[in-house]
Amino acid sequence: MSLSFAFSSGWHVIATFLGSGVLRPASGTWGTLAAWIVFYVLKDFFPVYVWTIIIVVTFFVGARACDITAHDIQVHDHSSIVIDEVFAIWLVQLTVPYTLPWQLAAFVSFRFFDIVKIQPARYFDTAPRWHNGMGVMLDDLAAAVQAIMLLGISQMLLR
Repeated sequence: MSLSFAFSSGWHVIATFLGSGVLRPASGTWGTLAAWIVFYVLKDFFPVYVWTIIIVVTFFVGARACDITAHDIQVHDHSSIVIDEVFAIWLVQLTVPYTLPWQLAAFVSFRFFDIVKIQPARYFDTAPRWHNGMGVMLDDLAAAVQAIMLLGISQMLLR
């Protein structure tokens, strides 16, 4: 996908998170990094309930953007589509302390689970029934939940 394609539609801009998904290699990591930075910079401007609303809205708008962009590029889950990483990393970041070490741990653990795709993430990623925008978003939700669980256990053990 080209940068011009990423900016050819508002839905593509959303799906590529302002074109960050076009960066190579490892576009998912670039998209996650862009979202991670946005959250880290803006974290103090919004209370948790506002971030929760932003994450939920991003999930549903992202699913629609994934559907439209995938249709336009004719690839179900093109690597340039990174809005799924965006809402998921924000969710993980919201669950750990706002300190740099914990925020970095959120980034690394989410990327690990997103890349490895442990069940049920693999199911949502591969099952034909979920070859749509909702499936794209759900596999990252599963990875985010796995990262949250790991980080939650880590926080308990470090107390």
